[in-house]
Amino acid sequence: MEALQTVIDKLEQLEERYDQLSNLMADPNTLTDNDKLRTFGREQSELEPLITKFREYKANQQALKEAEAMLSDREMAEMAKEEVASLKIHDEELMDDIKLLLLPKDPNDEKDVIVEIRAGAGGDEAGLFAADLYRMYTHYAERKRWKLDVMSSNISGIGSIKEIIFEVRGRGAYSNFKYESGVHRVQRVPTTEANGRIHTSTATVAVMPEAEDVDVQINENDLRIDVYRSTGHGGQSVNTTDSAVRITHMPSGLVVTCQDEKSQLKNKAKAMQVLRTRLYNLELEKRQTELHDQRMSQVGTGDRSEKIRTYNYPQDRVTDHRIKLTLSNLPGILNGDIDELITTLQTTDQAERLRAAGMDEN
Repeated sequence: MEALQTVIDKLEQLEERYDQLSNLMADPNTLTDNDKLRTFGREQSELEPLITKFREYKANQQALKEAEAMLSDREMAEMAKEEVASLKIHDEELMDDIKLLLLPKDPNDEKDVIVEIRAGAGGDEAGLFAADLYRMYTHYAERKRWKLDVMSSNISGIGSIKEIIFEVRGRGAYSNFKYESGVHRVQRVPTTEANGRIHTSTATVAVMPEAEDVDVQINENDLRIDVYRSTGHGGQSVNTTDSAVRITHMPSGLVVTCQDEKSQLKNKAKAMQVLRTRLYNLELEKRQTELHDQRMSQVGTGDRSEKIRTYNYPQDRVTDHRIKLTLSNLPGILNGDIDELITTLQTTDQAERLRAAGMDEN
């Protein structure tokens, strides 16, 4: 009850601020100041979903009191009992919604993402698994009606992927993809295995919110840009001009290459976007490490060295080790049906954040 009262006190303060903002925006002095009007309007807009839900909660509380008062009336008792039960359920649902709205929002959640997949241990089999993961994310993005664009790739003739970097554009892309960072492991019998032995291979996935120009400022003097002829599978030349681009950011040591486009300008633009996003991600990782020192999240750190999921072909199952969730229908999952995994990771993360904020009790 103490935790609930703390939430109510916080909500009353925010409702008071919401009403204050209405008065401020109606003030003649504000109406003539576009900057102030915009600032107050943005703040009130951010508060509106929470205050609307809180007012619905208060109305439900009032209805609950009235229904409970009718329990002593013998003629109305049975009807009142049903009403009380229904209102109590709705009361809990509203408070759960309110608590989630009170949690600080990840400012990157609505951003587009850049995803990097790299083959790990396991040779060609690891490269084939990396290709499976890429197809899984491609189908998942299609289901969400998001746009996917390959920025850089290193693919062998057998369909094995050594490395692929792609962008996913769509509202909420990062809020869904961000839980995929880490080591993915596959257990299966390779087609080249004559004795039917199960092999274990890995691929690494890194998910980064796409940085905008305002997020990261890059000094051109800190860059070394090299151009060269792009190569295809096996190293053969696929272009007679120096269209491939390699950008080295000297202060951080980061190196980005791009050769997928025939235009040097397009390759440079894509390489700069990847570089900008990696630099932004470095800063994010630094902040997350500081936060992680204070709180260990159940869904993991997002560290690309952390084993997060196993895809077991012989047993037709996928296990997410962070939340101890095992699902069957591995072919469907590799075809992009990963909503249950993503949703469970999101709700687990929300529950952990509620505990950390002291709002996990009714």
